[in-house]
Amino acid sequence: MEIAALASGGVDSSVVIYQLKELGYSPIIFYIQIGMNNKKGDVDCYSEEDIEIISSIAKMYGCRLEIVSLHEEYWEIIVGYIIASVKEGLTPNPDIMCNRFVKFGIFEQKWGRNFSKIATGHYATTTKINDKIYLSTAIDRIKDQTYFLGQIDLQISKLMFPIGCLHKYEVREIALKQKLPSAFRKDSYGICFLGKINYNDFIRRYLGEKFGRIVEFETGKILGNHNGYWFYTIGQRKGLYLSGGPWFVIKKNIQQNIIFVSNACNLEKQSNNIINLHSFHFIAGIVNAFNKMKRIAFKIRHTPEFEFGKIECIGDVYKVESKRKIYGIAPGQFCVVYDENCKLCIGSGVII
Repeated sequence: MEIAALASGGVDSSVVIYQLKELGYSPIIFYIQIGMNNKKGDVDCYSEEDIEIISSIAKMYGCRLEIVSLHEEYWEIIVGYIIASVKEGLTPNPDIMCNRFVKFGIFEQKWGRNFSKIATGHYATTTKINDKIYLSTAIDRIKDQTYFLGQIDLQISKLMFPIGCLHKYEVREIALKQKLPSAFRKDSYGICFLGKINYNDFIRRYLGEKFGRIVEFETGKILGNHNGYWFYTIGQRKGLYLSGGPWFVIKKNIQQNIIFVSNACNLEKQSNNIINLHSFHFIAGIVNAFNKMKRIAFKIRHTPEFEFGKIECIGDVYKVESKRKIYGIAPGQFCVVYDENCKLCIGSGVII
């Protein structure tokens, strides 16, 4: 069986290579270069360090390493999506979109289709039920990454998640014991293509700045100023620099460039238990199961905890009714839906 192993240079994907070799496989390692080329002056990536580490691991285990570029595709699809979303006042999730269109989309079309399996360092698992393979959650609920896989099109039967049955500390222990060059490397957070560039600085390059007011939602009182609604997202607390808080962003008026905030003591009033979704995408192999109301678990952001409720398809809209009121429901963000046992990942939709 020919296996393509996607590696990033981090400890997780490095341990995947070790595990595959222990199972008797000799995977071909792929490092996908994304973002923009440094010559265009838009990013400051760590790809050189990544490649150095991956090259060392490939040499350790006698695996072939392929360095492939999806720079232009990432820029056109994912960065274009980010800028368009924030300009509309929405909250984008580039990691979810990158997994769907780049790592498990274009990569599959160009290279992955030549392999029986694709292995990654995601914290996820697969579950077989009645001869069908489903995407399912990892053992480590804190590290579980199925939220970021809730839009993929690729058949789950083709995917391998070797570390999904391990806790993070176990992965570190393996890396240390095997003396992998990535053993002490810290986990990466944030949007991968930005490198050392601050997210707001990146957005500023494309949308600039525009003077606006920060207004208390309940009273209409002006509390401060800001440089553009596109720098803020629903639920945001940090970076407001207002006294008498804590304050939270609860609404944006993009026509008038106003950010509305509410004090923590009023959050219960601003919470909601109804979430409407559009463009719902079922994970490959799953048919529309929501023609009738169903009990589900779900997440509106990447957290260890699940929310619980019901979902029903009404026309083109998928209506989620949560058992409890939720704060910080951000239009544009994804709501990922699971079965009520918090095991199978069913799909996801965009919050309206």
